[in-house]
Amino acid sequence: MADNKSSDKPLGVGIIGCGNISEIYCKNLPTFDSVNLVACADLDHPRAAARAAQFKLDARSVEDLLDSDDISLVVNLTIPDAHAGVSRAILKSGKHVYSEKPLATRRKDAAGILRRAKKKKLRVGGAPDTFLGGAWQTIRKLLDQGAIGRPVAATAFMLGHGPEQWHPNPDFFYQPGAGPLFDMGPYYLTALINLFGPVVRVASLAHASFPERIAGDGHTIPVNTPTHVAGTLAFQNGALATLITSFDVWHSKLPRIEIYGSEGSILAPDPNSFGGEILVRRQTDKDWLPAPAEFPYLENNRGLGVADMAQGILSDTPHRCSAEMTYHVVDVMRALLKSSDKGKQVRLKSKCERPPLMATPAILTA
Repeated sequence: MADNKSSDKPLGVGIIGCGNISEIYCKNLPTFDSVNLVACADLDHPRAAARAAQFKLDARSVEDLLDSDDISLVVNLTIPDAHAGVSRAILKSGKHVYSEKPLATRRKDAAGILRRAKKKKLRVGGAPDTFLGGAWQTIRKLLDQGAIGRPVAATAFMLGHGPEQWHPNPDFFYQPGAGPLFDMGPYYLTALINLFGPVVRVASLAHASFPERIAGDGHTIPVNTPTHVAGTLAFQNGALATLITSFDVWHSKLPRIEIYGSEGSILAPDPNSFGGEILVRRQTDKDWLPAPAEFPYLENNRGLGVADMAQGILSDTPHRCSAEMTYHVVDVMRALLKSSDKGKQVRLKSKCERPPLMATPAILTA
């Protein structure tokens, strides 16, 4: 693999998987000083060629991209069920890997990726990176400064009716390893872990409310995974959180995330976004008060985690979307499903550190 670690040059980066999500990565990654986006690849080569032409990249086969000396870090944007296999192939080729969420759909696959990376002295990182956005970094700073006292609890709600009517390939959303928990849960869990630290135990109930779904083109999708998951999370810092993820709800007015402290509350924006309104109401406040963002990255800055990881590789410093945190998220999701299946609380074995706050002002973008 190309060794950019001690070089002043940006890190060579490639993308495998040229579906819907690849467009925003291809748009954003070239704006970061730490990244040189070189090429993209897909099993469907015409799709890779189209994306490459759109962003003036080199379209390569998956095999050629993995063999490329001008690429040190590969971004895995394949479908969730393929994440583990593709990430293993990336590591086998001697390159660092940054995976879209989740790191893997099964705990043992995620753990295997971490073991292989450690053995080969390579890095693993993973989405979501929305917690690096200006809104979430501001909320983290407010909590760390004691703006609402000691964190006591949180509520987190992702309520919708699923993507079958609008997504071009919706079938996998209703199979094991997907559903609302594995599709959207990583945004909520990563946001909460960034604020509170690791989860120590969970309890949950889960089921599928409808046995099948009708896709936008009219075909029937069998539902083989829970589509409504209601869980409670106990964090290492003592806080408790209620998490509900659902594809079974037509309409809702519940907030995305609220954080409760011993001296007040914070109303947070959608964790699927980098920015958004932050409202704070302390014990004696008569109303909610806006808290302006104190950090950059308030738009759709997907790829920020890749840039932070590339900077970490170049400077030999830790990256924030760490392997341990992405694995911990998978572990928590699996524990929630296990709790429902077994009818009892499940204690987590994995841990991770809260990543450090982002530097401000921004230093990663040109």
